[in-house]
Amino acid sequence: MDLEIYDNTNNGVSEKDTSLVQDVLEYAGKYLDLKENTEMSVTFVNNDKIKDINKEYRGVDRATDVISFAIEDGDDDFPVIMDDEMANEIPENIGDIFVSIDKVAEQAEFLNHSYERELGFLVVHGFLHLNGYDHMKPEDEAVMFPLQRKIMDSYGLKR
Repeated sequence: MDLEIYDNTNNGVSEKDTSLVQDVLEYAGKYLDLKENTEMSVTFVNNDKIKDINKEYRGVDRATDVISFAIEDGDDDFPVIMDDEMANEIPENIGDIFVSIDKVAEQAEFLNHSYERELGFLVVHGFLHLNGYDHMKPEDEAVMFPLQRKIMDSYGLKR
């Protein structure tokens, strides 16, 4: 997976944490059998920045833990016709995830598990949203949440 990680936090994110995010998302991509040249980004921010993003894009004036912006390729005004081999060579950008490291720490403490487990959980959660999974309806939640747990558990970030 072609993953870009950006650190827009006040104090910086450790190399250990960026490596964890890289590894868990690589694992999740293989788990979902995504093409190796799938592209996405993760941006680490603080609560103030994610609050601004949440307000602007969701109309919710509070900090949240993770926000996903999926790139949906539904523009078929001018479809490009190509064979399967050519289609597999073109990278697919699935979108961007923003994670509040402040919320990672707060929620890890509140839920009494490690910072690493919470960080992994949030990026996998956002990653699944980028891949079309949702939890707004009970039938969608019944698919997304067990998949999220399977990925986390098999990766080794059990609760």
